[in-house]
Amino acid sequence: MKTPSAVPAGTPAVARRRPAGGPRKGEQTRAAIVEAALELAARNGLEGLTIGALAERMQMSKSGVFAHFGSREDLQIAVLKAYERRFVDEVLVPGLKEKRGLPRLRAIFDRWLERTAIEAARGCIWISGAAEYDDRPGAVREELVAMVRSWQRELSRAIQQAVDAGDLPDDLDVQELVFQLYGVILVLHHDGRLLDSPDAVGRARRSFDRLVDSYQRTMRLSRPKKRTNVRSVKT
Repeated sequence: MKTPSAVPAGTPAVARRRPAGGPRKGEQTRAAIVEAALELAARNGLEGLTIGALAERMQMSKSGVFAHFGSREDLQIAVLKAYERRFVDEVLVPGLKEKRGLPRLRAIFDRWLERTAIEAARGCIWISGAAEYDDRPGAVREELVAMVRSWQRELSRAIQQAVDAGDLPDDLDVQELVFQLYGVILVLHHDGRLLDSPDAVGRARRSFDRLVDSYQRTMRLSRPKKRTNVRSVKT
Protein backbone atom coordinates (compact mmCIF):
# COMPACT_ATOMS: atom_id res chain seq x y z
CA MET A 1 0.00 0.00 0.00
CA LYS A 2 1.61 3.20 -1.16
CA THR A 3 1.71 6.17 1.17
CA PRO A 4 2.22 9.67 -0.21
CA SER A 5 5.91 10.25 -0.89
CA ALA A 6 7.84 13.47 -0.42
CA VAL A 7 9.30 15.38 -3.35
CA PRO A 8 12.98 14.38 -3.74
CA ALA A 9 15.48 16.94 -2.51
CA GLY A 10 16.99 19.03 -5.25
CA THR A 11 13.99 18.79 -7.53
CA PRO A 12 13.72 22.05 -9.49
CA ALA A 13 10.90 24.26 -8.26
CA VAL A 14 9.36 24.40 -11.70
CA ALA A 15 9.04 20.61 -11.69
CA ARG A 16 7.33 20.66 -8.31
CA ARG A 17 4.73 23.24 -9.25
CA ARG A 18 1.52 22.34 -10.99
CA PRO A 19 1.19 24.18 -14.29
CA ALA A 20 -0.68 27.46 -13.98
CA GLY A 21 -3.54 26.10 -16.02
CA GLY A 22 -4.07 23.18 -13.62
CA PRO A 23 -4.76 19.65 -14.86
CA ARG A 24 -5.25 19.20 -18.56
CA LYS A 25 -8.75 18.68 -19.84
CA GLY A 26 -8.02 15.04 -20.65
CA GLU A 27 -6.81 14.42 -17.10
CA GLN A 28 -9.89 16.09 -15.67
CA THR A 29 -12.17 13.98 -17.85
CA ARG A 30 -10.36 10.79 -16.88
CA ALA A 31 -10.60 11.67 -13.19
CA ALA A 32 -14.33 12.38 -13.55
CA ILE A 33 -14.84 9.04 -15.29
CA VAL A 34 -13.01 7.19 -12.52
CA GLU A 35 -15.05 8.99 -9.86
CA ALA A 36 -18.29 7.98 -11.55
CA ALA A 37 -16.95 4.44 -12.00
CA LEU A 38 -16.18 4.26 -8.27
CA GLU A 39 -19.81 4.98 -7.45
CA LEU A 40 -21.10 2.46 -9.98
CA ALA A 41 -18.66 -0.24 -8.84
CA ALA A 42 -19.60 0.28 -5.19
CA ARG A 43 -23.24 -0.32 -6.05
CA ASN A 44 -22.97 -2.95 -8.79
CA GLY A 45 -19.54 -4.49 -8.22
CA LEU A 46 -16.53 -4.40 -10.49
CA GLU A 47 -18.13 -6.97 -12.80
CA GLY A 48 -21.21 -4.76 -13.06
CA LEU A 49 -19.06 -1.90 -14.29
CA THR A 50 -19.53 -1.57 -18.03
CA ILE A 51 -18.36 0.98 -20.56
CA GLY A 52 -21.96 1.44 -21.71
CA ALA A 53 -23.33 2.22 -18.24
CA LEU A 54 -20.44 4.56 -17.54
CA ALA A 55 -20.85 6.34 -20.88
CA GLU A 56 -24.53 6.87 -20.11
CA ARG A 57 -23.71 8.14 -16.63
CA MET A 58 -21.12 10.57 -18.00
CA GLN A 59 -23.29 11.51 -21.01
CA MET A 60 -20.44 10.49 -23.26
CA SER A 61 -20.10 8.10 -26.17
CA LYS A 62 -18.60 4.66 -25.60
CA SER A 63 -15.73 5.62 -27.86
CA GLY A 64 -15.16 8.70 -25.70
CA VAL A 65 -14.78 6.51 -22.61
CA PHE A 66 -12.56 4.08 -24.54
CA ALA A 67 -10.31 7.00 -25.46
CA HIS A 68 -9.28 7.17 -21.77
CA PHE A 69 -9.31 3.44 -21.01
CA GLY A 70 -8.30 0.88 -23.58
CA SER A 71 -10.53 -1.82 -22.12
CA ARG A 72 -13.01 -2.55 -19.36
CA GLU A 73 -10.22 -4.34 -17.50
CA ASP A 74 -8.07 -1.18 -17.59
CA LEU A 75 -11.03 0.77 -16.22
CA GLN A 76 -11.57 -1.75 -13.40
CA ILE A 77 -7.92 -1.58 -12.40
CA ALA A 78 -8.01 2.23 -12.46
CA VAL A 79 -11.03 2.09 -10.13
CA LEU A 80 -9.18 -0.23 -7.73
CA LYS A 81 -6.17 2.08 -7.65
CA ALA A 82 -8.36 5.11 -7.02
CA TYR A 83 -10.13 3.25 -4.22
CA GLU A 84 -6.80 2.32 -2.64
CA ARG A 85 -5.54 5.92 -2.76
CA ARG A 86 -8.70 7.10 -1.04
CA PHE A 87 -8.44 4.32 1.54
CA VAL A 88 -4.84 5.27 2.33
CA ASP A 89 -5.72 8.96 2.66
CA GLU A 90 -8.72 8.34 4.94
CA VAL A 91 -7.55 5.39 7.04
CA LEU A 92 -3.78 4.94 7.08
CA VAL A 93 -2.31 8.44 6.80
CA PRO A 94 -4.31 9.97 9.71
CA GLY A 95 -3.55 6.93 11.86
CA LEU A 96 0.19 7.30 11.26
CA LYS A 97 0.06 10.68 13.01
CA GLU A 98 -0.64 8.93 16.32
CA LYS A 99 2.07 7.70 18.66
CA ARG A 100 3.62 4.37 17.70
CA GLY A 101 2.13 1.48 19.60
CA LEU A 102 -1.42 0.78 20.64
CA PRO A 103 -2.58 4.41 20.10
CA ARG A 104 -1.59 4.17 16.41
CA LEU A 105 -3.08 0.70 15.96
CA ARG A 106 -6.32 1.79 17.59
CA ALA A 107 -6.52 4.96 15.45
CA ILE A 108 -5.99 2.96 12.25
CA PHE A 109 -8.59 0.39 13.21
CA ASP A 110 -11.11 3.06 14.28
CA ARG A 111 -10.86 4.80 10.91
CA TRP A 112 -11.06 1.48 9.09
CA LEU A 113 -14.16 0.63 11.11
CA GLU A 114 -15.81 4.00 10.41
CA ARG A 115 -15.14 3.69 6.68
CA THR A 116 -16.51 0.14 6.62
CA ALA A 117 -19.66 1.26 8.43
CA ILE A 118 -20.25 3.91 5.74
CA GLU A 119 -19.51 1.46 2.94
CA ALA A 120 -21.91 -1.09 4.43
CA ALA A 121 -24.65 1.24 3.23
CA ARG A 122 -23.33 1.76 -0.30
CA GLY A 123 -21.02 -1.19 -0.93
CA CYS A 124 -17.31 -1.88 -0.47
CA ILE A 125 -15.32 -2.46 -3.64
CA TRP A 126 -12.66 -4.53 -1.88
CA ILE A 127 -15.12 -6.82 -0.10
CA SER A 128 -17.45 -7.26 -3.06
CA GLY A 129 -14.41 -7.66 -5.32
CA ALA A 130 -13.16 -10.52 -3.15
CA ALA A 131 -16.42 -12.40 -3.79
CA GLU A 132 -16.31 -11.62 -7.51
CA TYR A 133 -12.67 -12.50 -8.14
CA ASP A 134 -11.78 -15.12 -5.53
CA ASP A 135 -11.70 -17.80 -8.24
CA ARG A 136 -11.41 -15.67 -11.36
CA PRO A 137 -7.83 -15.42 -12.69
CA GLY A 138 -6.63 -12.31 -14.47
CA ALA A 139 -5.13 -8.86 -14.05
CA VAL A 140 -8.01 -7.47 -11.96
CA ARG A 141 -7.74 -10.29 -9.43
CA GLU A 142 -3.96 -9.87 -9.26
CA GLU A 143 -4.34 -6.15 -8.61
CA LEU A 144 -6.95 -6.72 -5.92
CA VAL A 145 -4.88 -9.41 -4.17
CA ALA A 146 -1.77 -7.19 -4.24
CA MET A 147 -3.69 -4.31 -2.65
CA VAL A 148 -5.19 -6.42 0.13
CA ARG A 149 -1.83 -7.98 0.93
CA SER A 150 -0.26 -4.54 0.98
CA TRP A 151 -2.89 -3.37 3.47
CA GLN A 152 -2.26 -6.45 5.62
CA ARG A 153 1.43 -5.57 5.68
CA GLU A 154 0.57 -2.10 6.96
CA LEU A 155 -1.59 -3.65 9.69
CA SER A 156 1.21 -6.07 10.57
CA ARG A 157 3.64 -3.16 10.85
CA ALA A 158 1.31 -1.26 13.21
CA ILE A 159 0.81 -4.37 15.36
CA GLN A 160 4.55 -5.06 15.51
CA GLN A 161 5.13 -1.47 16.62
CA ALA A 162 2.64 -2.05 19.45
CA VAL A 163 4.63 -5.14 20.43
CA ASP A 164 7.91 -3.19 20.31
CA ALA A 165 6.35 -0.45 22.46
CA GLY A 166 5.42 -3.01 25.12
CA ASP A 167 1.68 -2.58 24.56
CA LEU A 168 1.25 -6.16 23.33
CA PRO A 169 3.07 -9.41 24.24
CA ASP A 170 6.53 -10.10 22.83
CA ASP A 171 5.45 -13.55 21.65
CA LEU A 172 2.32 -12.25 19.89
CA ASP A 173 1.51 -13.94 16.59
CA VAL A 174 1.15 -10.79 14.50
CA GLN A 175 -0.57 -12.55 11.60
CA GLU A 176 -3.08 -14.08 14.00
CA LEU A 177 -4.15 -10.62 15.16
CA VAL A 178 -4.31 -9.38 11.56
CA PHE A 179 -6.63 -12.33 10.84
CA GLN A 180 -8.80 -11.49 13.85
CA LEU A 181 -9.08 -7.79 13.00
CA TYR A 182 -10.00 -8.63 9.42
CA GLY A 183 -12.67 -10.95 10.77
CA VAL A 184 -14.19 -8.13 12.83
CA ILE A 185 -14.34 -5.87 9.77
CA LEU A 186 -15.91 -8.55 7.56
CA VAL A 187 -18.60 -9.32 10.14
CA LEU A 188 -19.27 -5.60 10.54
CA HIS A 189 -19.84 -5.28 6.79
CA HIS A 190 -21.97 -8.43 6.70
CA ASP A 191 -24.21 -7.45 9.62
CA GLY A 192 -24.38 -3.81 8.65
CA ARG A 193 -25.18 -4.41 4.97
CA LEU A 194 -27.09 -7.69 4.85
CA LEU A 195 -28.77 -7.73 8.26
CA ASP A 196 -29.01 -3.95 8.71
CA SER A 197 -27.90 -4.46 12.31
CA PRO A 198 -28.05 -1.17 14.26
CA ASP A 199 -25.43 -2.24 16.79
CA ALA A 200 -22.85 -3.67 14.36
CA VAL A 201 -20.42 -0.76 14.87
CA GLY A 202 -20.62 -0.97 18.65
CA ARG A 203 -20.03 -4.70 18.57
CA ALA A 204 -17.02 -4.21 16.30
CA ARG A 205 -15.47 -1.66 18.65
CA ARG A 206 -16.05 -3.90 21.66
CA SER A 207 -14.53 -6.84 19.78
CA PHE A 208 -11.36 -4.83 19.20
CA ASP A 209 -11.20 -3.89 22.89
CA ARG A 210 -11.71 -7.49 23.98
CA LEU A 211 -8.97 -8.71 21.66
CA VAL A 212 -6.51 -6.16 23.00
CA ASP A 213 -7.54 -6.83 26.61
CA SER A 214 -7.10 -10.58 26.17
CA TYR A 215 -3.59 -10.16 24.82
CA GLN A 216 -2.63 -7.68 27.52
CA ARG A 217 -4.05 -9.97 30.23
CA THR A 218 -1.92 -12.81 28.91
CA MET A 219 1.07 -10.49 28.91
CA ARG A 220 0.50 -9.53 32.56
CA LEU A 221 0.04 -13.14 33.67
CA SER A 222 3.21 -14.25 31.92
CA ARG A 223 5.37 -11.70 33.71
CA PRO A 224 7.25 -13.19 36.69
CA LYS A 225 5.98 -12.00 40.02
CA LYS A 226 8.37 -10.00 42.14
CA ARG A 227 9.50 -11.89 45.21
CA THR A 228 9.55 -10.02 48.48
CA ASN A 229 12.25 -10.76 51.05
CA VAL A 230 10.80 -11.58 54.44
CA ARG A 231 13.21 -11.23 57.30
CA SER A 232 13.15 -14.07 59.74
CA VAL A 233 12.37 -13.03 63.29
CA LYS A 234 14.41 -14.69 66.06
CA THR A 235 12.43 -15.83 69.02
